[in-house]
Amino acid sequence: MPMNDYRMNSYNSYPTIIDARVETSSLLAKVLGITALGFLVTAFGVVTAPAGGSFIGFIAVIGLIFAINFTRRKNPALALGLFLGLAYFMGWEIGPLIQRYIRTFGTGMVFNAAATTGCGMAVMGCISYLFSINYRRIAGIGFAALILLVIAGIASMFFHFLTPDTYSWLTLGVFSLLTVGDFARIRAGGDGASATMLALSIYLDGINIFMAVLQLMGGRRSRD
Repeated sequence: MPMNDYRMNSYNSYPTIIDARVETSSLLAKVLGITALGFLVTAFGVVTAPAGGSFIGFIAVIGLIFAINFTRRKNPALALGLFLGLAYFMGWEIGPLIQRYIRTFGTGMVFNAAATTGCGMAVMGCISYLFSINYRRIAGIGFAALILLVIAGIASMFFHFLTPDTYSWLTLGVFSLLTVGDFARIRAGGDGASATMLALSIYLDGINIFMAVLQLMGGRRSRD
């Protein structure tokens, strides 16, 4: 629940506030640690991805998301292991595309996209911690926007009313909103979710933001 709710509890006291902040900080540290490890594993997956690994990676990622949801409460250690497996196969899913960007534009653009993503997510995390944000409302709006984005993407495959850059900007906006909501949820104590599940949400936000930024940078470079 939001930090302000701690101040409104009838049994609230200064030690309670301090304990809540310490607990939230510990949860944030765990989530960021797991997320960072996931990104490192994904980088390894990108390097080792076979030329036709995108489809295999996609299927594996979808299956592992369901597996993590199934095991998150029964076996947290297994859920963490599955998350790392997901991170590796995510590298297979996006690896061929990233390798194509590297061949076309060089490694510098990929590093710039990764650095831009990291800085942007850090800013969104700070916003979530500086302001009292209703993460449930943000999550609801973000999920609805994500569904519309997926529908628009599928429809555009047939009617071509969205350019790649437009779709990337929309993706960037939707997942930025979801990132703010996910960090606000951590600030509120996680709402009962494990560190692994929270890290999975942040990780998926980051991957989608990174790919959108990479697409925008590549499109701009192509026009220059």
